Amino acid sequence: MPESHANVDDPVQVLAARFAAAIAKVFPQAADADPLITPCKTPEHGDFQSNAAMGLAKRVGKKPREVAEAIVGAIDVADIAEPLTVANIAGPGFINVRLRPDALIAALQAFDTASLGVTPASPAQFVVVDLMGVNLAKQMHVGHLRSPVIGDAIARVLTRLGHTIKRQNHVGDWGLPIAMVIARLMREAAAGRISLDHITLDQLDEAYRKAQSECQRDMAGLEAARRFGMGPKAIAELEEQVAGATEAFLAARQTLIKLQAMDPETHGVWKRVQDVTMKVCIDVCRQLRVNVTDADSAGESSYAPELAAMVDDLVTRGVAEVSDGALVVRLEDPQYGGIKEPCLIRKTDGGYLYATTDVCAIRRRVQKFGAERIIYSIDARQNLHLRQVFGASIKAGYAIHPRTHAPARMEHAAFGSVMGEDGKPFKTRSGESVKLSDLIEETFTRAAEAVRKGNPELPAGEAREIAEAVGVAALKYADLSTDRVKDYIFSFDRMLAFEGNTGPYLLYALVRIKSIFRKAAERGVGETWKTTPHAATAPAEKQLALALLRYPAALRATGEALEPHRLCTYLYELAGVFSTFFEQCPVLKDGHEATRDSRLRLCDLAAKVLADGLSVLGIPAIERM
Repeated sequence: MPESHANVDDPVQVLAARFAAAIAKVFPQAADADPLITPCKTPEHGDFQSNAAMGLAKRVGKKPREVAEAIVGAIDVADIAEPLTVANIAGPGFINVRLRPDALIAALQAFDTASLGVTPASPAQFVVVDLMGVNLAKQMHVGHLRSPVIGDAIARVLTRLGHTIKRQNHVGDWGLPIAMVIARLMREAAAGRISLDHITLDQLDEAYRKAQSECQRDMAGLEAARRFGMGPKAIAELEEQVAGATEAFLAARQTLIKLQAMDPETHGVWKRVQDVTMKVCIDVCRQLRVNVTDADSAGESSYAPELAAMVDDLVTRGVAEVSDGALVVRLEDPQYGGIKEPCLIRKTDGGYLYATTDVCAIRRRVQKFGAERIIYSIDARQNLHLRQVFGASIKAGYAIHPRTHAPARMEHAAFGSVMGEDGKPFKTRSGESVKLSDLIEETFTRAAEAVRKGNPELPAGEAREIAEAVGVAALKYADLSTDRVKDYIFSFDRMLAFEGNTGPYLLYALVRIKSIFRKAAERGVGETWKTTPHAATAPAEKQLALALLRYPAALRATGEALEPHRLCTYLYELAGVFSTFFEQCPVLKDGHEATRDSRLRLCDLAAKVLADGLSVLGIPAIERM
């Protein structure tokens, strides 16, 4: 039995189901075919169209138009759309569909609820989103921008779809590099040159670079000096450098041993470094409106006690094997990824690697947390590493969910780099990486100038609040609106523009809708519009209604593909459709109360969808600009 139009709340889903049923009926050999329901690009041809016939033609051995005619003859959409005949077939086989007016109004009425037509996922999943990877004693720079922005948006989309999300900030806080910093800090503090109680992250960042440098032995230079007879002075200087670096390196190794043994003094310095680093990290996330807290952070130090036992388990069960003195997990088998390069689990010197910790993290996330899906918002250059980790985790059984007995769905939401307007990696004029906190503050400053220019009468406090919202919208939307796998050009002027496909433009579109209601209140218009039935008589009204009804599908597509730019594209298109509606359909027109109220209700629904969509992207809404 076809559904009653009174229950239609997503025409795309209903039409997809009807077309799928018709395809299965006339072409059972292609029952799994996608109906490919999309909005019509030209409204005069219809509201939606199915593009399935072209793809089906090859599968069933018929011409596309014959396929389309067969589908039209078998489909039943009479309760929601105008009858379909061969006249609805355009070109080689596009099937155009026009909704019945009463079905459209019923769909709009059902959509106009707190959920905005978004039905909770069934079954809902427990999803872990790995969205950051900061290192202790190091400033976050522009290279850390995309991971939290994209990862947080993905987490928000999946939450909106009804899934349970656990965010993870994978902190590099353990191992020899950290021990090098700790050893240097302890020497500097003992000499009275620094105060650990008042140390800043900038000082820690400098200490990190110097610690790395002082432990780097110039063996190649010494060998060259000896080979080419560069003289006793040069050789002596290089021998002194190598000896000093060796001493610093050995001191760092001893510090690492003490740190692993939880020596109170050594661990106390490490804890101080952790506190200073993570405070800045969390502050930066707060400025970006990224939902990451201390509770979401899981440092490599938290996995360290588990690594030895895990590696022993891999060896005992034959999952890992020795190769040239190192321990590897082979992944040539297609079920483990078909990767010729094995996953290196332990080095020849017995040391562990990032892969060791990452496999341990998957074990915890699946076996302890119960994750059914794990998403990594990480640089595209880490693709091979993650594929190896995924394959090794499946082979080890660590990724097999204890309830479903199937591998967790592990995905790499890869992204490109942030480039300068010169097409090269975004740097300061001196060639250094741009501090993320500095980038955010400059964005806020430029946004404040734009806000003051547009509305100089705003009180300072409100102006700052609006500027921060505009800055966040500009910074995040410039990133999210780009296909994440691509590099994107960072341009303050472009991303802060109030016209075009930008965050500030979408904020302005929302503010403009809200201003309609302020003007209505000033004219004494009450709230009768809240109970006025929806109407979509004028062409621009209908197009706005159809655009609003596409919101659930846009969210689902974004969540499935893990591509926030899909939601950005939808919101930008919705803002454009509303702009056309606003120009063609006067809302506060005297003497037309019924039309006014139905259009106010449509405006209210548009505002709700825009605000909800921006919130899902992590962009704060504002009342005016």
